[in-house]
Amino acid sequence: MSDTAERTAPVEIDRVIIRFAGDSGDGMQLTGDRFTSASALLGNDLVTLPEYPAEIRAPAGTVAGVSAFQVHISDHDITTPGDAPNVLVAMNPAALMSELAKLEPGGTVIVNIDTFDDRSLTKAGFHDDPLQDGTLKGYTVYEVPMTSVTKKACEPLGVKPRDAERSKNFFALGLISWMYTRPEKPTIEWINTKFASKPLVRDANLAAFRAGHAFGETAELFDHPYSVRPAPQKPGIYTNISGNTAMAWGLVAASQQSGLPLFLGSYPITPASDILHELSKHKNFGVRTLQAEDEIAGVGSALGASYGGQLGCTTTSGPGLALKSETIGLAISLELPLLIIDIQRGGPSTGLPTKTEQSDLLMAMYGHHGESPLPVIAAYSPANCFDVAIEAARIALKYRTPVLVLSDGYLANGAEPWLLPDVSTLPQLDYQLTTEHNHVDADGNPEFWPYLRDPETLARAVALPGTPDLMHRIGGIEKEDGSGNISYDPENHGRMVALRAAKVAGIANDIPDVEVRGDVDDAEILVVGWGSTWGAISGAVDRVRTSGRRVAQVHLMHLNPFPKNLGEVLRRYPKVLVPEMNLGQLAKLLRADFLVDARTVSKVKGVPFTAGELEQAISDLLES
Repeated sequence: MSDTAERTAPVEIDRVIIRFAGDSGDGMQLTGDRFTSASALLGNDLVTLPEYPAEIRAPAGTVAGVSAFQVHISDHDITTPGDAPNVLVAMNPAALMSELAKLEPGGTVIVNIDTFDDRSLTKAGFHDDPLQDGTLKGYTVYEVPMTSVTKKACEPLGVKPRDAERSKNFFALGLISWMYTRPEKPTIEWINTKFASKPLVRDANLAAFRAGHAFGETAELFDHPYSVRPAPQKPGIYTNISGNTAMAWGLVAASQQSGLPLFLGSYPITPASDILHELSKHKNFGVRTLQAEDEIAGVGSALGASYGGQLGCTTTSGPGLALKSETIGLAISLELPLLIIDIQRGGPSTGLPTKTEQSDLLMAMYGHHGESPLPVIAAYSPANCFDVAIEAARIALKYRTPVLVLSDGYLANGAEPWLLPDVSTLPQLDYQLTTEHNHVDADGNPEFWPYLRDPETLARAVALPGTPDLMHRIGGIEKEDGSGNISYDPENHGRMVALRAAKVAGIANDIPDVEVRGDVDDAEILVVGWGSTWGAISGAVDRVRTSGRRVAQVHLMHLNPFPKNLGEVLRRYPKVLVPEMNLGQLAKLLRADFLVDARTVSKVKGVPFTAGELEQAISDLLES
């Protein structure tokens, strides 16, 4: 075998974590997304972590403007985007300054050497050149002239140097695609399709991508490329899906399975806006979307759609959820189905709009006036957002109640492979409307009682407005039990409050018991989570169990009401640990409802837990 063949023969590895970082305008999200798509087509398991700057137009070259995309690919099942990247691609000094601390010790740094001039170093906060002063000692560093080679590759096409420079992210993508033996064809086809209407841009991106790939192969900087085999997967058709896209598709599926048109009334807010964007593409499924003038109008229009016989839905984040609270209270009083989807972000107030958090749980549970319980459920992975949307619709339609769905920025923007479900296996969502009189008055005359309840579910009778002879009052003032007439009677109010609470509590009979994973019978500690902590908790529990300690895990999707067997499960274990991206909100609920000593491990930094952090927290509690 020749020296060249030996050098270019891929070395097989089981996983790699790559982090792309650069200015917001450098196209790092696009670069990471394309690398992810190629990896998905190759059959790897993967999890991504896109991270955006909060500033819309932060000064170029500054740490505040750094955008990053981390992707973890493997030949086996994974649940997190990785504790620390193995490879950092830094498009400028600011990216290196911002992201180097996240890199594993001894990791690989690939820098765009063309950007490391005195002015850029100063803007990034470096006093000396980190490539020369020992900052990168212990790392494997590759200095690649990405900008200049990209310009040279585009020069024969007649592309202006400034325009050619914009294609340097495709050079980086080509280089990393060579390093990790990603297929070229999917990226080339995507560029041709995406930029078909802009031939010069298309050709520049193609030239940059091919130049990056050729650079890796010919520059003799690298000893060899790497390969990551496909991961074992169930047979079927897969797609790479983000949490917000999965949530949107789940809402469409719920609409189809219920036979009700879907209406989304929403005001754009990070990180929930992508659901509005995605649903607006699906008018062929009867989806109607309204970009309202504010959050209150968004939820009001959605509740009006529910009253009119559609599947009403509104999307938001924490600040918007606060504004929607009065209308949510109205939906509870009217006992109408309504889906409220909260994609949580860092708070309070505007807080960290592009960063993730889990701090809206108590607001979801109690952030409405009066005694106003409603079901709360939470997604645990990007793909699970699809199932959660359908489950929320099932509960809302069956029990005539608003349902609050919790996701967060990490799930919304993160992605993973998703096996497309067989539509025939999706649940049918039945929404029985009243079309005839359902009561007889004292004189024997038939009439309609909108608050006559199903004895099993306690759901009230619902008739569409305009149904002949089934006229009834609507509004926020307390209703008389049964008739629905306005009532100020104290005894009736107490009865109605108790009925609404009993209806929500009774949903516990209609959800699965909580399942315990790990050392079910003899664990020393039970780790309880909800939402997006699932991946990190699962990874941490597996690591601790591998070390020989006995650990069990429970992850909650239904948060109100809790599964019926949760109290018995919690009391079975000597120690209970609750990791949350807040200051202990679920732990407070578990302590209050079940009188268990639930310990909290918190992280409120705008980024998700790593499995390593939780492994340490579990070990610390085991040793205490």
